Amino acid sequence: MTVISTVRDAEHLTLTFVAEFAAPPERVWQVWEDARQLERWWGPPTWPATFDEHDLSVGSRSAYYMTGPEGEKAHGWWEIVAVDPPRGLAFDEGLSDDDGKPTADLPARVEVTLEPVSLDGDAEGTRMTTVNRFVSVEQLEQMMQMGMEEGMRLAMGQIDAILISEGVKR
Repeated sequence: MTVISTVRDAEHLTLTFVAEFAAPPERVWQVWEDARQLERWWGPPTWPATFDEHDLSVGSRSAYYMTGPEGEKAHGWWEIVAVDPPRGLAFDEGLSDDDGKPTADLPARVEVTLEPVSLDGDAEGTRMTTVNRFVSVEQLEQMMQMGMEEGMRLAMGQIDAILISEGVKR
């Protein structure tokens, strides 16, 4: 599995995922930057995402929906707050209604860091650290009850297949 650790920290209101990939940061950055690649992993396998809008520039917004096994849709949005290709990005994210209008739920901040690491032998890889910052313990607990931890582990677990299909070998 791609995810090597998950840490839930109620004191600091964070949920952190650390994953490693057998590809350089420039390549892993593309699975965030390219909407079609992002769709292939953002969301667990049974809830694939479709991005209607996606632009990784500060101040821009992304809009997407995930489609469940019974055809139900869960809409979401991102507002990009920092971009440093290929080292990382930060965005606020939240839920939206069927028309894409953000709901009253408070957003969470997501901070992604991509750093080069040496893998088996001298192969260059990437460690991706994703920190989800919540505004309250209640929000963190609500996301945990909705299955966020398992969903993100499954979602990130799909990135290796994208990297391999695009020519990166393990």
